Amino acid sequence: MMRTLVTLLILAATLFATAASAAFETRARAAWVYDATTDTVLLSKDAETPLPPASMSKLMTLNMLFEALRDGRVTLETQFSVSDKARSMGGSSMFLEATDRPTVEDLIKGIIVQSGNDACVVVAEGLAGTEEGFARLMNERAQAIGLRNSTFANASGWPHPNHRMSVEDLGLLAVRLIREFPEYYGYFAMETFAYDGRVPSNHNNRNPLLKLGIGADGLKTGHTAEAGYGLVGSAVQGQRRLVFVISGLPDDAVRAEEAESVVNWAFRQFVEKTVAEKGARLATVPVWMGAERSVGMIVAEDVDLLVPAVVRGDIDGEIAYRTPLNAPVEEGQQIGTLTVSLPDLQPREIPLVAERAVPRGGFVPRVTTAAYVLFQQVTGKAAGL
Repeated sequence: MMRTLVTLLILAATLFATAASAAFETRARAAWVYDATTDTVLLSKDAETPLPPASMSKLMTLNMLFEALRDGRVTLETQFSVSDKARSMGGSSMFLEATDRPTVEDLIKGIIVQSGNDACVVVAEGLAGTEEGFARLMNERAQAIGLRNSTFANASGWPHPNHRMSVEDLGLLAVRLIREFPEYYGYFAMETFAYDGRVPSNHNNRNPLLKLGIGADGLKTGHTAEAGYGLVGSAVQGQRRLVFVISGLPDDAVRAEEAESVVNWAFRQFVEKTVAEKGARLATVPVWMGAERSVGMIVAEDVDLLVPAVVRGDIDGEIAYRTPLNAPVEEGQQIGTLTVSLPDLQPREIPLVAERAVPRGGFVPRVTTAAYVLFQQVTGKAAGL
């Protein structure tokens, strides 16, 4: 494996920086902050540890319901019955009665705005017959969609020793809801809802960011004595979407302050920059037995990365590739990777592809190429770099 350093010029950038100014010290027990536009994790604190998720795990119940809508098993107008178990649920409530027949749309609003535990049980029983059966389906589906550190024991997030989610899983689930179900995502921005006008004092969305004018449009709060106060949030400013999870805070006031601080930090301390343009040749690699001796390595699309605002000027990247590259080579074939490391961010790997096709050469080109590559290996120099 050959490696070489390249310098990437950040467009319209000029100066210096230190890493420390981009760092964020959160008061949350666990946190995960993600820029969905550039697929960049900005902060990860104890993010893979399974923790009590409280009502934030209602996002998985909503995912199951949205999938049922997409599959045609239910519609927004489908009515569900209310069992005694659902009606008697404690905690946050939609205030359902046994004679009610709420629609799927009612239940979505009741879960998102009122965090109704009763609504979650209604959904679970309506889709799977029992809440226990629904929890088994939740676990199966969680594994299928890549939630590696989640186990579910109920539909509502009611405290249970086997009901756990990592903040990373909560964030990944939020990203899934945003991307997979845009037709239903708008419900998360609803500020008020009261089913049949009941208990108007309990009809406000608990998400503290929705009224601040900072682009917040979701997703779900949570609180139990064991879990503390948490929030799965998302906000859009300009072309960027932020998704974040904070958990284990001492009260709702601190949760609100921390959530706003996270949003302000993420949008103000990072900027999106184009570090390599589509088709730009970053290096060349020798081709073994090809009609041509080498082929250029390019990026297939513009490479837009999130960069700490304090970082200006040039960025170093490392290109890795195997040499020699055996002919034939197809145009657009991945032949290497570019790794870019930035302060306080995880390294990013970008595929590098062949600039053009290189067919297998005839006798003379094959002999010439073999001698050329042998010379390069002896001298230790990479051709064209």
